[in-house]
Amino acid sequence: MSAAERPRLGFLGTPDFAATILRALIDAGRPPVCVYAQPPRPAGRGHKPQPSAVELLAREAGSELRTPVKLRDPEATRAFASLDLDLAIVAAYGLILPQPVLEAPRRGCVNLHASLLPRWRGAAPIQRAILAGDTVTGITLMQMDAGLDTGAMLRQETLPIDPGVTGGALHDGLAALAARLLVDSLSDLLAGRLDPTPQPADGMTYAAKIDRAELRLDWTRPALELERAVRAFAPRPGAYAVHGGERIKILGAVALDGTGAPGTVLDAQPTIACGARALRLTRLQRAGRDALDAESFRRGFALPPGSQFDA
Repeated sequence: MSAAERPRLGFLGTPDFAATILRALIDAGRPPVCVYAQPPRPAGRGHKPQPSAVELLAREAGSELRTPVKLRDPEATRAFASLDLDLAIVAAYGLILPQPVLEAPRRGCVNLHASLLPRWRGAAPIQRAILAGDTVTGITLMQMDAGLDTGAMLRQETLPIDPGVTGGALHDGLAALAARLLVDSLSDLLAGRLDPTPQPADGMTYAAKIDRAELRLDWTRPALELERAVRAFAPRPGAYAVHGGERIKILGAVALDGTGAPGTVLDAQPTIACGARALRLTRLQRAGRDALDAESFRRGFALPPGSQFDA
């Protein structure tokens, strides 16, 4: 395909999920003429601004890169319109697209969302699906409108949520699925061959952003709920509990039978009593240390039976 025949694509995304999709576009010979990502954010111990995964990939690929703080001001809107795009592809961008931006490309803007819409609209669909005990999720390719993940659906692909899968593993599987779905659908998108289907009114749920308070395990809750929380938040940001004043990340756990006062260490495994049943911890991490299996962790940090996790 000559440069003159190539469609003019724009790409808007920020984290690893979006970078996987952008890489697939580039590898498929459909590089965007411009990439948008959120500006670098402070991160790490030094709180220095860190470029996003999409920014790093765009620079590596030699793509034109823009990192506006917002798209609502007239100058940013005009700059986007001047790209003369055939289609804009959005994935986990993190900024609201105003109506003039949505309408600028000839085929509009499409979004790849990590759920089977209308279930789990919003910021954290992967974690919310695991927390709710869903057994299936997927990717929805949709035509964007002014609402929050409310646009008409163009295609969907499903992905089972296997027992024991972590949020990190499910994220990677969904990112790969989204990349394949986009590449397979691109010609039809550009030709207008995909019929939009309005999202059904029934079955809508909202995937609220994860609050830091949700990361701390509440031992008064049922063990099955805590097992799902551990899986949903692993490996990052990680669920945690506090024992003897020390914060411990819990990166692996299994619900099983057991009784006792919530938060009590029941045995040397260690197994912790919950509001219903008990939770066996299988992978743990102290601050500034490597993550370890439970047996290795116990060699360096005592969790004696009968002791109590902090409330």
